[in-house]
Amino acid sequence: MECREWVLPFTVDVRLTLSVQGRGRGDPTFRADEAGAIWRTSLTPDGPATIRVMSATPVPDESTRVAAQAWGPGAGWMLDALPGCLGCDDDASAFSPGDHPVIRDAARRHPGLRIGRSGRLMEALVPAVLEQKVVVLEAHRAWRILLGKHGTVPPGPAPHGMRVFPSPAVWRRIPSWDWHRAGVEGVRALTIMGAARVADSLEHLLDLGHAEADGKLRTLPGIGIWTSAEARQRAAGDPDAISVGDYHLSNVVGFALAGRDRTDDALMLDLLKPWDGQRYRVTRLIGLSRGDGRGTASGGSGSAAPLRYGGGPQRRGPRMSVRDYRNF
Repeated sequence: MECREWVLPFTVDVRLTLSVQGRGRGDPTFRADEAGAIWRTSLTPDGPATIRVMSATPVPDESTRVAAQAWGPGAGWMLDALPGCLGCDDDASAFSPGDHPVIRDAARRHPGLRIGRSGRLMEALVPAVLEQKVVVLEAHRAWRILLGKHGTVPPGPAPHGMRVFPSPAVWRRIPSWDWHRAGVEGVRALTIMGAARVADSLEHLLDLGHAEADGKLRTLPGIGIWTSAEARQRAAGDPDAISVGDYHLSNVVGFALAGRDRTDDALMLDLLKPWDGQRYRVTRLIGLSRGDGRGTASGGSGSAAPLRYGGGPQRRGPRMSVRDYRNF
């Protein structure tokens, strides 16, 4: 076991900032324990690792003390990456809430929100692909099934049921019947296997600027603007990676910023223009203003996850049902 402690030169809410790395209840790679600590697993460049991040302690001058423990061959890598995951690379000074009361009040109430980067693109990309055009509960179920079958037991005293993300070689070899049992149809399976074939190159995209990384990522078959944004939000910490094409996001943004029940993507982008460069941060704040801890509108492009907000745009269309490809 390796231990480390930092005094970060900013206020950070550890659970809120790291929460976007989790994919629903029961995520095999992400847990919060009764003591308030966050557990995460990862297949790092140095091998599998488990990390436990303890609750942060405020210190003078708006700094935060954070302690963590890590296990496994990749323990050192995960500890080195933790400050970035907590927002050390996030230039929050570039963001101004402006005069809009929703954004201003959410920013005031959540000063510890940071946009962090995990530094592992495939680990963010695969669950994003699983969330394409499906109900978020369906995508989370597939994620749990695939990790339960093909992930590995994490090092250290990780909570029961946690798993380490499979290697690209494993993703490439998953047989069709295992995709079927997880409820993943051929298009999403082929997209993931195609990304796994170039996984090493994909990880190097995190060394590029946000716009260039987005352009290169979207050259992969099956990776569009929504999937790229969802992956880069988590892996690269892009504060402007807006999830265009999300089933709920445009309506939630339109309601929060303009009181509109129905808003399309074009109008959403127009409403977010005052915050160009920080649009993902703003959508997280909008989510937080309505009580969603993730600060996002839904879990997937075209998904119909129930909104957990204390008010919002009225539904005027049918809910999407959970599809189960295992029945076909």
